[in-house]
Amino acid sequence: YMCSLSLFHYSEYLVTAINNPRSLSLDSFLLNHSFEYNLAALSSWVEFTLEKLLFPELKQITWLSTVGLLMVIFGDCLRKAAMLTAGSNFNHIVQNEKSDTHTLVTSGVYGWFRHPSYVGWFYWSIGTQVLLCNPICVVGYALASWRFFRERIEEEEITLIHFFGEEYLEYKRKVPSGLPFIKGVKVEL
Repeated sequence: YMCSLSLFHYSEYLVTAINNPRSLSLDSFLLNHSFEYNLAALSSWVEFTLEKLLFPELKQITWLSTVGLLMVIFGDCLRKAAMLTAGSNFNHIVQNEKSDTHTLVTSGVYGWFRHPSYVGWFYWSIGTQVLLCNPICVVGYALASWRFFRERIEEEEITLIHFFGEEYLEYKRKVPSGLPFIKGVKVEL
């Protein structure tokens, strides 16, 4: 678990350094993502410790931990593939102004999902809790991540429609968001 957590945060910085060095800062590690993120991490450690002490057999379900590890690997690989595919178009902060070099990326993993980096993070985060056999945090992470990404996708899609207009709307019609029950911003014509 600690290795996957460390690798996730280090690789966020590394891929940003490769793709978009002008936006590189200590924030690129995403260690200070939000109070809620830090609270979620603390909650998972507390749950793991308490359950390990009270119900040690719950923490020894090898097949479940293996499923969690596969989710972590899949999620992190998908996220990094999205970052690398988007290149300098990827930024940890939703951009409100279109730069001259900003293009709509629809190839690679963006041909599978409109928001592959969010899909990757979603399954990575839930996978960390499956890996730890943390039933309470599995549910909590799934609900909190889903809510966060639903709001983030709606915010980002408004900007993308503003930037790319009909080109983005056509892409939106063809490619799913990638997250369960999240269709993105509704557009009234």
